[in-house]
Amino acid sequence: MFTLELNRASAADALGRIGADFARRGWAPATSGNYSCVLPERGQLLITASGRHKGHLGPDDFVLLEPDGTPAEPDAAASSAETALHLELVRTAGAGAVLHTHSIWGTVLSEYWSHRGSVELSGWEVLKALPGFETHESAFRLVIFDNTQDITDLAGRVRARLLDPAHPLRHGLLLRGHGLYAWGADLAAAHRHIEALEFLLEVVGRLQSLDQRA
Repeated sequence: MFTLELNRASAADALGRIGADFARRGWAPATSGNYSCVLPERGQLLITASGRHKGHLGPDDFVLLEPDGTPAEPDAAASSAETALHLELVRTAGAGAVLHTHSIWGTVLSEYWSHRGSVELSGWEVLKALPGFETHESAFRLVIFDNTQDITDLAGRVRARLLDPAHPLRHGLLLRGHGLYAWGADLAAAHRHIEALEFLLEVVGRLQSLDQRA
């Protein structure tokens, strides 16, 4: 699915296939979600245009941005409303790709555990899909941020957590009542991280549901 020689066309194709896959899984209902990746040659960011159905993305459903966020092409469509967050993750976290889903479990658990500020994922084999975790005996706290329409403010709060020397934000985050963001050094890594985190969220959610029935 992924190519090491990303250009606008190959990146749009790869992100389009990701969108179709996520839509089939129920992770991108209606026009929700957004995806981006960095084109290595000039550091430009290819990101989904605003309001597009992620299950039917074509070449014209993406916007190319310069590293400072300005459009790189004439007559460009509006990029995702959450572009500023993607740019922050690229600049501060060194992300080469950012993927954002709206799955049921990501949405439900981000609301249910919002009072704790995170969802704890521990004891699961799939944690080893995330860099820095070499055993299932690890624990990972997926931080929950309050949702807001002020994406500049959100990006600033995320930046502060990314730079936190004691507990730096890594690999992913949840927006309360909204969904999951995951990122990685390249598109393959971001895809692996979001698959792992979505799986773990569903496992935690289903186990929690069984516990409540017992």
